[in-house]
Amino acid sequence: MTVVQFPADRRTAEVKRCAEVLQRLHGEEANGFWRSEIAAFAAALSRQGMAEEEISWQASRFMHAVQMELQLTCAVSEARS
Repeated sequence: MTVVQFPADRRTAEVKRCAEVLQRLHGEEANGFWRSEIAAFAAALSRQGMAEEEISWQASRFMHAVQMELQLTCAVSEARS
């Protein structure tokens, strides 16, 4: 079992940064950004010796956190309108 000091979904600065970038990008540019982010994320965890299964789990948690941040931002924007 691998102990993760900072689970991916709790890295709030990274989650918010990715959500902010994704709000500005569309289509293939957004896809490219996201693929690049996840590849770098997985590579960093792999260098730390994390098992592939755990990397996949952490990537899934991170993706969910970014999606939730995007939804929250959208809801706040709509509420202000």
